[in-house]
Amino acid sequence: MNQKIEDYLVNNRDTHLSQLKDFLAIPSISTLPEHKADIEKAAEWMAESLKRLEMDNVKVYETKGHPVVYGDWMKAEGKPTVLIYGHYDVQPVDPVELWNSPPFSAEIRDEKIYARGASDDKGQTFMHLKALEAILKTTGTLPLNFKFCIEGEEEMGSPNLPAFAEAHKDLLEADLVVVSDTGMIEKGKPSITYGLRGLCGLQIDVRGPKGDIHSGLYGGGVQNPIHALVQIVDSFRSEDGHILVNGFYDDVLAATEQEKEEFASLAFNEEGVKQELGVNELAGEKGYSYLEQTWTRPTLEVNGIYGGYQGGGLKTVLPSSAHAKISCRLVPNQDPSKIVELLKQHIIQHLPAGVDVELTPFDQGYPFLTPIDHPYVQAAGAAYEQVYDVKTTYIRSGGSIPIVATFTQLFNLPVVLMGFGLPSENFHAPNEHFHLENFDKGLRVLCHYWNDLAKM
Repeated sequence: MNQKIEDYLVNNRDTHLSQLKDFLAIPSISTLPEHKADIEKAAEWMAESLKRLEMDNVKVYETKGHPVVYGDWMKAEGKPTVLIYGHYDVQPVDPVELWNSPPFSAEIRDEKIYARGASDDKGQTFMHLKALEAILKTTGTLPLNFKFCIEGEEEMGSPNLPAFAEAHKDLLEADLVVVSDTGMIEKGKPSITYGLRGLCGLQIDVRGPKGDIHSGLYGGGVQNPIHALVQIVDSFRSEDGHILVNGFYDDVLAATEQEKEEFASLAFNEEGVKQELGVNELAGEKGYSYLEQTWTRPTLEVNGIYGGYQGGGLKTVLPSSAHAKISCRLVPNQDPSKIVELLKQHIIQHLPAGVDVELTPFDQGYPFLTPIDHPYVQAAGAAYEQVYDVKTTYIRSGGSIPIVATFTQLFNLPVVLMGFGLPSENFHAPNEHFHLENFDKGLRVLCHYWNDLAKM
């Protein structure tokens, strides 16, 4: 890498971290309506940052939901065009009492920056701005053409981005898509993700009597909605972790024997996972390793369950309703819409007498799988190796980025997932943080990558 770029990154590190803190201070929680103004503020912050980066055609595009921010730099004649995708929205912070510092007042402790969005995905999106800034400020130009598509609804399943992308295909046209919203398999081991799981889910509302009723007068003679809901939830999986919804596995694309061998060769530290999470055993679908379970197998999880009296002491009632939120992580060849219908059928078939049920689907995303031998993917792996001095690992991820599959389907482009987060960084949980070692090294990886692609 150009020494001037290296010097620029070193000399401007404090400034960059201060700017990142400003970005992280915006509580841009996409799922909560009361934060709509914060979402708009974050979109404007990103647009202003793109303008300062000398991007052209910067615009905040309105959608039916939260805005999409666009900007481009198209002055590298004859060179490929990179579409950089990221998101400026973040997850809710509950339970806030478990945070060791305010979630929207970033703090640096032990060379980690703590705040909601530090790793997912403000910190990683911000790195793309600073890597290009370093190149522009030191060379006066960029080695490739760049487009930015930064959305504000990823944490709610990107419900409006597919329609935006389809309506603006010419605007987003590129030669490859680069996303930094994934992570490395563990500290010091750079990783490129070539597979993501898809996502779908349901809200289950079980309703019984028209109001809470006395458990002495009516108990034993009237169906308890919580008991009914528990029966439904219990019907989803067998004791060995196998999902019992009829047809759920019909379209699953199994991992190849080569993939299984490569997963085994990673010598993944399952004991470390137990220690990190504070659990005494790991659990999952019988017959599969932990990496197979979390990367290549679908899931059905209860994300929340509630109903009845929640206060102190005992209130002896039969509640009028009970509720659960469930989600499924899906693997290649599974169709989210089909899985939702199978879930609905299963729930209705297993509904106990004496209650009614209302089922409300959540947003959906398709799974993603890309060939790891594509030249753009391999070049990304080489860029990691130049900085980390460790062989790059090619992995799948248990997470979901719904728009990635959409980009693949719409544009038929290679999508390169260059993540710099770590599994231990508490994204979606209290005390989210980002290791500054990977912030620093990631900036250099990106600079290497852009310059290497220009030579291909």
